[in-house]
Amino acid sequence: MKAFTTHSGLVAPMDRANVDTDMIIPKQFLKSIKRSGFGPNLFDAVRYLDEGQPGRDNSQRPLNPDFPLNWPRYKGASILLARGNFGCGSSREHAPWALEDYGFRVVIAPSYADIFYNNCFKTGLLPIVLDDKIVDKLFADLESHEGYSLDIDLEAQVVIDSQGERFSFEVDEFRKTCLLEGLDEIGLTLKQGDAIKKFEQSWRQQSPWLFDVIC
Repeated sequence: MKAFTTHSGLVAPMDRANVDTDMIIPKQFLKSIKRSGFGPNLFDAVRYLDEGQPGRDNSQRPLNPDFPLNWPRYKGASILLARGNFGCGSSREHAPWALEDYGFRVVIAPSYADIFYNNCFKTGLLPIVLDDKIVDKLFADLESHEGYSLDIDLEAQVVIDSQGERFSFEVDEFRKTCLLEGLDEIGLTLKQGDAIKKFEQSWRQQSPWLFDVIC
């Protein structure tokens, strides 16, 4: 998993509440369990004018001209500004996978569905919770300034806008450490590799029959 320390990026809007995981990545794309390849189908149902299918060449599909991510001013955005209860609905890991694969490193919203929020940290995506009034201000600034960007400092737990105004956010200390070090569950386990090896060796000596190979 890619470590997260600081990030500066262009901001794109998702100005609607209760965006569910089926909107983030529709159900027909859930057949794959790989973490990559979902970015082209992020927000598929509202991003394109036709229905997407796995394996289809998205470069030939008609884009929805009213969807912000299709606008030139938001090309290359890596921070998504959203409304409350983002990521609600079914508990699919593919939703943060799709956001990360598209190029987003941060989502900012007033609230999230719990399972989606937890899954973000396992993907290396930072979900930031800010007060509704602050999010309203960010949306207003984003709309009035093309090329609007934000700086994110995870260590200091602060969002900094283009005027230098700082907005603090909370994050669980364990999740923060995992992001700073780029550790998912597998990475955390591998950090204990020596201890695991010693444990296996001691058990091999105490109970060798457990390790016998039956042909």
